[in-house]
Amino acid sequence: MFSKKMIYGFLFIFIFLSFSYLILNMPEQKNERVYNEILKYFPYEIKKEFGGLDIVDKRNGKDLDVANAKVFLAYDELMKRWGKDHLELKGDELIIKDDTNKSVEIVKLQNSDEKKFVKSFFFSN
Repeated sequence: MFSKKMIYGFLFIFIFLSFSYLILNMPEQKNERVYNEILKYFPYEIKKEFGGLDIVDKRNGKDLDVANAKVFLAYDELMKRWGKDHLELKGDELIIKDDTNKSVEIVKLQNSDEKKFVKSFFFSN
């Protein structure tokens, strides 16, 4: 009923679709040092749950109930939106602000790669 060519075709399509879906749902590349400094003040975190991963608001403990395949994309999007209101770039300094717009920490950007990451991740459209 099924020929070997048909089985190989289905296998190839399955593998191709799996890899393309994996690549589409990968989070963006980040500068580790700057990202970790910002992460201290970011009000959301990724938690492991019985059913996989979920995003939790640290302020009130509320789950955001995002599909497992989209957790990292949603997390990046939340961070970008938060960064537009809570981050300010002045020269080689990244100023992190709280909800009342007061400066909480100033991160010195050490090289052009860090500055490029901040501009492209948080301040590009």
